[in-house]
Amino acid sequence: MRGKLLPFYLVIDVSYSMSGAKLDAAARIMPAVVDALAKAPILSDKVRFGVLDFSDDAQVRLPLCDVLDENVVLPQLSVRGGTSYMAAFRLLRTEIEANVKQLKADGYAVHRPAVFFLSDGAPTDRENDWVSAFTDLTAFDKETGRGFPMFPNVVPCGVEGADPAILQRLIHPARGGKPMRMFLADAGEDAAKAITMMAEILISSILASGQSLAAGDSGILLPPEEELPGGVKSYGADDDFV
Repeated sequence: MRGKLLPFYLVIDVSYSMSGAKLDAAARIMPAVVDALAKAPILSDKVRFGVLDFSDDAQVRLPLCDVLDENVVLPQLSVRGGTSYMAAFRLLRTEIEANVKQLKADGYAVHRPAVFFLSDGAPTDRENDWVSAFTDLTAFDKETGRGFPMFPNVVPCGVEGADPAILQRLIHPARGGKPMRMFLADAGEDAAKAITMMAEILISSILASGQSLAAGDSGILLPPEEELPGGVKSYGADDDFV
């Protein structure tokens, strides 16, 4: 056994509403992750990082990897089309399944993947379509074995233009022993600045989770409320954000 890994996926909305400063801020997340892990290279042995983007379709922009590998080339982002949550969830399931199988074949134990889902808008799909795709990604019945056993922990991140009520439905798991949370920019907060804050939260989670794995613990760690950047708050599945 070559050790335990925790895969992190960043899923970025690149619909037309993300053009300009918002997309520039989103594009800076990837080099920021690389820089953070370069300062703590031992943690890169514990985590893997990949990026998907989505609009009318979804694409793998950075295949899951060790970002400190010298062969890794960070992609450029560009806006295109609408906001298909369905496309994002379908591709995410396909990628997670393939990546986890490959990592296990390579001799690694794999912790449950973590997904940071960043959006500035509501889905343009029919509700039944994106809800069905999200269920396919996250539903699993341990007793019967039905569903997707590699389902990820999902952490929605919303900036100005996102629908908080919809993003709150994406928190997974929503309840139980280790529920995830949603991070939401305060009303009126500059969206590009808020995306930079979301990057800080993602990087904090990657570093804390990697340190936890190195210490023999397991699973994703999210920063507590008191450590969040100003202008962003976190919410659970049952919290009132109105």
